[in-house]
Amino acid sequence: MARIQPFTHETLNTLLALSDRLNLSLYMPAHRTFPQRSQDPIRFKNLVRQLEGLLDQHAPQAPRDIVLAPFYQLLDDQTFWNNWPASIAVFAGEEHFIVVGLHQTVRETVIVNSHPYLKPLLRLAPVTDRCQVLCLSRDSVQMYQGTAQHMEKVELPAAVPTRQVDALGDELTPRDQQGHPDGFSGGGERGDPMMHESGGGGKQDEINLDRERFFRAVDKAVTEYCSRPCNLPLVLVALPENQAVFRAVSHNPLLLPDGIERDPATLQPAQLADACASVLRKRHDDALDKAFDRFGVALGQGAVGRHLPEIANAAAEGRVALLLVEAEREVAGTIAANALNREAADTRKIHSEDVLDELILAVIRQGGEVVVVPPERSMPTETGAAAVYRY
Repeated sequence: MARIQPFTHETLNTLLALSDRLNLSLYMPAHRTFPQRSQDPIRFKNLVRQLEGLLDQHAPQAPRDIVLAPFYQLLDDQTFWNNWPASIAVFAGEEHFIVVGLHQTVRETVIVNSHPYLKPLLRLAPVTDRCQVLCLSRDSVQMYQGTAQHMEKVELPAAVPTRQVDALGDELTPRDQQGHPDGFSGGGERGDPMMHESGGGGKQDEINLDRERFFRAVDKAVTEYCSRPCNLPLVLVALPENQAVFRAVSHNPLLLPDGIERDPATLQPAQLADACASVLRKRHDDALDKAFDRFGVALGQGAVGRHLPEIANAAAEGRVALLLVEAEREVAGTIAANALNREAADTRKIHSEDVLDELILAVIRQGGEVVVVPPERSMPTETGAAAVYRY
């Protein structure tokens, strides 16, 4: 069976490295039910035939047998067709053949170009964001890592305390005290995380302080041994009162402001992934808002591009700090081979099925940020692209 790799940021980096050579890109959604599902191999074969025609048109000197053979091998792989995900993206060339499984539906697309066709993947990139998930209760810590599609429990480094006794040892207040077991009154559970037991004080205050000291130790260790090495956003899963206390003492710069206010013990990994998906979607929506705000500020400063030729020139010069691209827009056109790369000596005019994808590649090469704008958001221009310039 052909190996189907998940779509991650590492996958995107691999594809970016395949530029400046022959690339065939094929996107295809799957049907989940019969009889439509039985027609998927036929649809795939038709798309491969379209690729053959594009090869004849754009790369007649390409070794067709070498490039197309893996597609036909995949067509005959019955195990693949019985197990494939919601959609696939296939990228092929003389020396590579990569099958990427996607959990979201994509449009049928075939492209032959000098680089992989990236825009559909960039639109899906936010849901591939990896994160770490800290599941925290008064006396236990667990860590998960993954994406909105899949979460796996990970073993914490030995330096991270997983129980209060691990962190506090002999300093832990004995548990034969009277008072609320969580150190809060019923009123505190209703929403005030710092409300103590009525008439509290003394030993009950010590129990509350134990929780705070434990959370401080967890935060310090997780920041040093988990967050910094991985540099992944951290989602906190905890009851509301524990959320408040932990956030009050945390100094972890990767801790997301929105968490999951649930008892971690009640969540299975699949439920945890779904809950994290909501947090990551909000994070992406916030990033979109910030990107539009940046464009608005730059517009007032006269530092924006709205038309494709001027954006292309600015991208080649490394002046594009942010590029907004309309997800559902495709702009076919002719472009100079070196228009998006000033160091290239090739001055031929080449036809592109989607000039917007050429802009994406040029901006990424120059260290700029690319945001693919979903259909539910309105672009600030009519051309399918909008740029914020560095200068």
